[in-house]
Amino acid sequence: MTDTPSPIPFGKPQLDEAAFDAVRTVLESGMLVHGTVTPAFEEAFAARIGAKEAVAVSSCTAGLHLTLFVKGIGPGDRVAVPAMTHVATAHSVELVGAEPVFVDVDPATGNMSPTALEAVDGPLSAIMPVHYLGLPCDMDRIRAVAEAKGAFILEDCALAVDATWDGQKAGTLGLAGSFSFYPVKHMTSIEGGMVTTNDSGLATQLRKRRAFGYNRALGERTRPGIYDVDTLGLNYRMSEVEAAVGLTQVARMDEFQAARRSNDAALRAILTRIEGLTVFPDRHGKALSSHYCLNAVLPKDGSVSRDAVVDGLKARGIGSSVHYPGPVPLFTYYSDKYGYKSGDFPVAEWLAEQTISLPVGPHLGPGDAERLGNAFREAYMEGSK
Repeated sequence: MTDTPSPIPFGKPQLDEAAFDAVRTVLESGMLVHGTVTPAFEEAFAARIGAKEAVAVSSCTAGLHLTLFVKGIGPGDRVAVPAMTHVATAHSVELVGAEPVFVDVDPATGNMSPTALEAVDGPLSAIMPVHYLGLPCDMDRIRAVAEAKGAFILEDCALAVDATWDGQKAGTLGLAGSFSFYPVKHMTSIEGGMVTTNDSGLATQLRKRRAFGYNRALGERTRPGIYDVDTLGLNYRMSEVEAAVGLTQVARMDEFQAARRSNDAALRAILTRIEGLTVFPDRHGKALSSHYCLNAVLPKDGSVSRDAVVDGLKARGIGSSVHYPGPVPLFTYYSDKYGYKSGDFPVAEWLAEQTISLPVGPHLGPGDAERLGNAFREAYMEGSK
């Protein structure tokens, strides 16, 4: 009797005994927030990225919002955002009262198109490049636009831990970058995020405003509960439990990333031989991917049914995802508010309709990448109309 192969989910957090021990230590200490573990996690992550500062927050979205908030972005400001991204990128702009200016993406990478960005009329206060599925944007041209318009750059690094542009890591390519530690990302802190920056003044304000705007100069450490509030702040801090998990994950990043690179290469070798299939690159110009997942894009002519391919993969025990289900400006909230319509972002619309994201994470076992590639090839042929 042949054993049925184990399912391959799109993602799965990799937690070892060190993570469980770290959580127990925090829980037994009774110090669940405002302890010493969060600063240790910040220091370790900053060292990994090569940034002067790292500020732990409750999510990547919180990090984006908090940075825009601290920088004073609000009504009357315009912020460039790629049309193909998670809605959180645009939501962070909306939440401070600014206007997201959507930019179509490059068909070769899915990243914000520098040509489309250069064509944006009018002022921009900030530019938010999203490193699509972990491949860095063309930062040379984006920086040139930012300089010309007097805008700062806030990177959305949700999928870009360890990605590099010209040898420099994502999260250090602009004023600041925000990372996600959602369970199926490169590393996890259960929930949570991190803002990296080389601007110490910005980091100080981020730390202050992630915790209500407390001014602790009155000596809370010696007089518990005594503080002043001299600025508006939010409740975006990270718990010690989350930081404890995150700290153990940073220590395993070399292991995780080696597995991702190996799985990506094995899967890519199979998929690039499928006629009509577009496989997004893991390197492009000066950009080297973080290998979050492998993005396969079906033919533009609709000759292969995505639903059929996804169903075929599912029947074979293979998990997949879609990045993303629609261009953000065509979601009802944004189309109703700003009047965007079908046809305004042709590349993003093509990707939304035809993309399938496949796993390459460290949860894949020996031979899983090859199994996944062969399963995709079979499902692709079945889905051909």
